[in-house]
Amino acid sequence: MKKIVLVLFGIAALFILISVGIRGYRYFHKRYMYTITLKEAHPGDGIKIIFFHHSTGRFIWRGGVPQWFKEYNRENNKNYQIIEQIFPKPDPYGYGRLNFPYDYWNIWVNNGGPEPYKNEPTLEMVAKKYDIIIWKHCFPVTYISEDMGEPNINSDEKRIENYKLHYEALKSKMNQFNSKKFIVWTGAAQVRGAIGDESARLARSFFHWVRDEWDQPNDNIFLWDFYELETEGGLYFKDEYAMSEKDSHPNKSFSERVAPLFCQRIVDVIEGRGDRSNITGK
Repeated sequence: MKKIVLVLFGIAALFILISVGIRGYRYFHKRYMYTITLKEAHPGDGIKIIFFHHSTGRFIWRGGVPQWFKEYNRENNKNYQIIEQIFPKPDPYGYGRLNFPYDYWNIWVNNGGPEPYKNEPTLEMVAKKYDIIIWKHCFPVTYISEDMGEPNINSDEKRIENYKLHYEALKSKMNQFNSKKFIVWTGAAQVRGAIGDESARLARSFFHWVRDEWDQPNDNIFLWDFYELETEGGLYFKDEYAMSEKDSHPNKSFSERVAPLFCQRIVDVIEGRGDRSNITGK
């Protein structure tokens, strides 16, 4: 009986240790994720890629991006190293601030330079370590209001007239780093149950402007047309690809389907096919 009690005690103690260890790992991992300014690139030679994102990007990343590159490198004798980073972090940059056009402009253009801004890496810092720089917006970028005829680059109001000023300034900034390549996602769409018709139409108008006018051939900026993959020519993120009819995050099956297309698009850009291959990665 005494041995049984000791065994049960040992099992309980082991369970507690494992639980504490898992919680400790999660705590320090989260602390690292939200305090590090810029993740370190993989050591050694090879093409170094960084992907800045929030929640939507995380779902696509988990759809198999690291595994795809591992297999591609093995089969093609390449050394393309990709990592991801939350950008911007909620603290100290600001809770409620996501990766809107204003935020990229504010950190990379308005407050650019050799030093971080509110613990966020400037483009000067990123370009020193990475060859391919990828950035995107999460779906709240689609909550767009009508223009007022008063575009203001210093405004964080979600209007196309402001978004365009941010994008033009970002283009000029990225063009300064002509030895680097940038990949920008067209914005993430929303399911019909999560957005009004007018905002959805304005979002489509802006994303089409990015694709058809803002992006130009023969420079160092390329697109991945995530919006097209989500909507398939429609106005909304298709319900069957989303978490639910009210949740605009991509579901597991959609993420696993488009993650290889994202990876292929990155490889096309690296290998010089960025201006002639399909911008969806197909």
